Formats: sequence, structure tokens, C-alpha cells
Amino acid sequence: MEVKRQTMRERQLRARDMLRGDLEGEELERYVEESVLMTSFEKMLGWARSNSIFPLTFGLACCAIEGIPMAAVTARYDIARFGAEAGRASPRQADLIVLSGRVSIKMAPIVRRLYDQMLEPKWAISMGACSSSGGMFSNYAVVQGADKFMPIDVHIPGCPPRPEAVLYGFNKLQRKIMGNPDQGWRQRYDAAGTEEWARGGPRSKPSPEAAEAYEEARRLIRA
Repeated sequence: MEVKRQTMRERQLRARDMLRGDLEGEELERYVEESVLMTSFEKMLGWARSNSIFPLTFGLACCAIEGIPMAAVTARYDIARFGAEAGRASPRQADLIVLSGRVSIKMAPIVRRLYDQMLEPKWAISMGACSSSGGMFSNYAVVQGADKFMPIDVHIPGCPPRPEAVLYGFNKLQRKIMGNPDQGWRQRYDAAGTEEWARGGPRSKPSPEAAEAYEEARRLIRA
């Protein structure tokens, strides 16, 4: 169907005629085709959630300066374009936590408690090398990857990541919320089973719970 460009005045007049009931026949059908969008409730709900995220005003270390809610909310980067500028100081009003910096062994239980107190559905971004893998802090005091004690939806590499990288990771999270996630490297290269949680024990034999979770993940990938 070819859509003809119209001025604001022409659209206002057509809307007025439609409300009055003056549009009939082909004109009414054309107006409906141009103005009505059909979708499913799940897609509409995912779109609304992905564009109204409330991030937790929370930072662990230096990466917090580059990410949400500091540099990313400034006029230069303006995360308000994606509806996520409303940072919440309480986990009970937030649905996104950004782990921006190293996570010490002592801090891990507090971070997990904040995550547990957040609204459902909720998401987590691991920002920077330190929170994703321990970074340069390969020692007994720092958790070697935040996914060891809580689920992570998106990892953003860098030390520190640029605000552009943070926005790119946020866009990936939006696509995941809308139900159209980008494939991870395990899906692209069929490397399921290399996850640490899928290999339990010193001899890499998974526990029954881990094996069941692994098989369920494989079924979801194949679906």
C-alpha cells in the first residue's frame, strides 16, 4: 500500500471527518489501514517495558561515572531517549541494576539482597571488566564475575566502557526484553555446556539440578 505524505492540517481534517462519521467506503478503509497497528499483547507489553526501565541509582566503583545513572543521563548521551532516565534510589521502585565496578566478597551478599528486593520482572547489567570477570583484581577479595552469585542479562566489556558502549548494551537489553534478543556466542557457535554452572564439582560432573537446568536451556535454544 502506498502512503501519501500529508500535511498536519490535512491529517487534522481527516481525523475530524472520521470522528464525525463522514468517512465512508474506501476513504474509511484507507484511514484505518494508515492509522491502526495490529500486534499481540505480549509484544506490546515487551515494547512498553523496554522503553520504561527504572534503573537503580547504584554504583560500586569507578565504572559508575561512565554508566547509568551518571554519564549516560547527560545531554551528550541522553538515555532519556530510551525512557530510562528516571533513576530510583530504592530497589523496590527499580527494575534494572547495573553492577558498575568490582564486586568484593563482602559486597556480594549486599548486592544480591538489593537484586532480590527489586521489582519483577527485573534485569541486571554487568558493566566493565571488573564486575564481569574480576578484571585486574585476580585475588581472594574480589568476585571473579558477578554471574557467580546472581543472574546477569548483559555484559559490557571495557575498563571502563565508554558511555556509547553502555548505551549499546542497554539497547541489547531492550531487544531481549522485547523478546527478540541478539544471539550470544554460545548460541552462534553451538557452545552450550561450557558454562561454569553446567559443570559442577572438581571433576566437571554436573549436579542433578545443574544438569536439569542445562537440558532446559538446551531445549530453549533449539525451540
